[in-house]
Amino acid sequence: MPGSSNTSQSSQTCVSRTSRSAMRTRLPGYHAAMTLPVEGDVRLVATREDAERAAADFAAEHVVGFDTETRPAFRVGQSYPTALVQVASARAVYLFQLARADFSAVLRDLLASPATVKAGVGLAEDVRQLGKVFEVAPAALVDLGALARAHGVERSGVRTLAALFLGIRIPKGTKTSNWAARTLSPQQIAYAATDAWACRELYLRFAAMRLVPTGADAAAG
Repeated sequence: MPGSSNTSQSSQTCVSRTSRSAMRTRLPGYHAAMTLPVEGDVRLVATREDAERAAADFAAEHVVGFDTETRPAFRVGQSYPTALVQVASARAVYLFQLARADFSAVLRDLLASPATVKAGVGLAEDVRQLGKVFEVAPAALVDLGALARAHGVERSGVRTLAALFLGIRIPKGTKTSNWAARTLSPQQIAYAATDAWACRELYLRFAAMRLVPTGADAAAG
């Protein structure tokens, strides 16, 4: 990524393609060239400077994949705020650990931008929960699950859609891990990045199949 540092002191951590590919299994019968992710790096956003570099990348994008993770609650009535926001561009997947710094300005601007589509699954709930952390006024949201259901796909989670439309299997073993931990494990990083990457790829596939309404904000539902 232009402007990023490769030194060990860099606050942005790149996860190797070897580590990422070890986390998921390709379904049989699909194009052998399919890899996950296809291009780019995974970058942990730890400082405001990191966030500003990410924002410059987002500003050049027509569509990004968007997802969030929250520390799981195991008691009745217990809940936690959103801990991680994942955004996938064409060049990289950015992981924003919300407890590390105030990234609200960058994420608020991204969510409000009508020029950049935010594609994800269950976006309405993700955005609602983010609204408890900082004020949001979202625009140009496309909920891939809602689009899939509108076209007869009953099971519309990101893993099912990735298997059906991208030909990949995404493990879910780390879904219930502690996303509020200050240091994320390689498995958590790979899992989180994969979901956001898959959302962007699914949007591009849906658009190629003419499943995305032109100019529509399909977040509801």
